[in-house]
Amino acid sequence: MEESFPELHPWMPWAARLQSLDETRAYLERARASYDSGDDFAVSAFDRKTGRFVLGTGLHPRNWDVPKFEIGYWCRSSLQRQGFATEAVRALTAAAFLEMAAERVEIRCDPRNIRSRRVAELAGYRLEAELRADERANDGSLRNTVVYIQLAHEFRTAE
Repeated sequence: MEESFPELHPWMPWAARLQSLDETRAYLERARASYDSGDDFAVSAFDRKTGRFVLGTGLHPRNWDVPKFEIGYWCRSSLQRQGFATEAVRALTAAAFLEMAAERVEIRCDPRNIRSRRVAELAGYRLEAELRADERANDGSLRNTVVYIQLAHEFRTAE
């Protein structure tokens, strides 16, 4: 995260400031507990050969009645543009539809975050909406949010 902070800060609310090592450890403990309880599914990816951290992602339940999930992701700056984020999104999408019986999966991001939008598009998501003045950016300004989606029947058709 430290390496990628300049790229994450404009887009990710949780990257408003650099976390300390203790804060990162506490986050990882909370994430593990949420994963084990089925409340949220944060995932870290590592290079098979080197063991180096590549990216953070997650499958986040948004409405179990549908069921609907959201996928979030960020890739280490030095490893971007190698397909890792797209591969992770595709794997989580498959898990959502095949293992979690999802009907809808969303990816949300700032419309100016071109790299994140490109990952969603490469992973087979389509733009559904742009929500105006939907979130606060880390600088305090209001920003829009684009919503990319994939539905269960679209996923099954694409298989």
